[in-house]
Amino acid sequence: MDQYYKLFSACRLPGEQRDQVVVYGPDCGVRPRHIVVVHNNQFFSLDVYDNNWKPLSQDHIHAQLKKVVCQSKHPSVPVGILTTENRDTWGMVYNQALKKDKTNKLSLEAINRSIFMLCLDQETVREEDRWTSMGHQLMHGGGSQHNSGNRWFDKTLQFTVGTDGAVGIVYEHSAAEGPPIISLLDHMLDYCSQSPAVKETSVQPKEPERLPFSLNKSVLEAIDNAKQSLDMQVRDLDLHLVTFKTYGKDFPKSQRLSPDSYIQIAMQLAYYKVNKVACATYESGSTRMFHLGRTDTIRSASVESLKFCQAMQDSSIQPSEKVALLRRAVEGHKRYAQETVSGQGIDRHLLGLKLIAVEAGLDVPDLFEDSTYEQAVHFKLSTSQVPSKYDSLLCFGPVVPDGYGICYNPAEDHLNFCISAYNSHQETDTVKLAAALNQSLLDMQELLQTQAKL
Repeated sequence: MDQYYKLFSACRLPGEQRDQVVVYGPDCGVRPRHIVVVHNNQFFSLDVYDNNWKPLSQDHIHAQLKKVVCQSKHPSVPVGILTTENRDTWGMVYNQALKKDKTNKLSLEAINRSIFMLCLDQETVREEDRWTSMGHQLMHGGGSQHNSGNRWFDKTLQFTVGTDGAVGIVYEHSAAEGPPIISLLDHMLDYCSQSPAVKETSVQPKEPERLPFSLNKSVLEAIDNAKQSLDMQVRDLDLHLVTFKTYGKDFPKSQRLSPDSYIQIAMQLAYYKVNKVACATYESGSTRMFHLGRTDTIRSASVESLKFCQAMQDSSIQPSEKVALLRRAVEGHKRYAQETVSGQGIDRHLLGLKLIAVEAGLDVPDLFEDSTYEQAVHFKLSTSQVPSKYDSLLCFGPVVPDGYGICYNPAEDHLNFCISAYNSHQETDTVKLAAALNQSLLDMQELLQTQAKL
């Protein structure tokens, strides 16, 4: 539950060697009553509570937003793009240049302390694959010539609204995992569907306050460098959002199989189809049953999953044996997942031992330098299930240059996937992996259904 208290009025503050996450909650003294709205790269503080801590009505907020748009008709210098820079570089610019100016310091404090940020984006040209295009807009804003400067990526919560109605959330990962964000999204959509009335406040709301920045030559140069760096990353991102429509989590449940484990084995099969080998696979396993628990690694690649993948490529093996191998692989994954969320995973314990050695000035144990260990933590598949009541999808990037990031939201009758990779690596291809995943899900269904009829 701790993560839910770190979503609002929170921000990641850049340091020259180490960042910190700051939450301006009820105990901070002066509670924030404002959000920050950014439009055309220009930032405005907008109160959403009156002086008596009563929320403003929708009409009042709408009127304030219209004022913001009218006061920012032309794009400004994209200061926000600095938050996309290398963290050490951004930390130096933030602390040694930007923050030393009194005007900038006040603007930065308003941004950092705000309840959340609302990004009103400029028009985005949609590609034929609208969903994937929206994924790009949310992950990075489209580049320096589009909406990437209309962000503050250090802010824990940013709500983006496009001119075509594309709405989403961008969140900074340090404070929380994906599930609290999706719980927030589900709550918001439930709330909006009910359209509850907000009692009008008699107090005239405060006018939106522009948050100006004074930019010297060194900061402007840093902004230009950040533009170039970001645009390279934008061009390198291979993103593919896809919906598998043949069935959803209802089918594995009908077969008395764990839906998550079933999907994980399907991803193992898809990767094996494309690459003819298995790979180290990370699945996020929540350790929320422990105080301040975050995650540990569910290692989805196993001896059982490899045997199943190999059998699926071997026509001489009988379907009945393949079904047995599939069930064994799914049950093996389910068992490992249960152990992980119960605190029996290995990866966070090993990380803790390594960090203890580093902090104590000791030699890092040989285990961590071993090539086998390095291969075991080189996760070419980095995956996470983030389920929602609604047809939403969370996107993230790969964790290694030659790998994939896969997030999925399993609905009852369909499965949503976001698959990411880097264009700069010739061995990865999100479209090819998506096709293999689609075929793997079909093959597994056919296998189980055919065997059930015998």
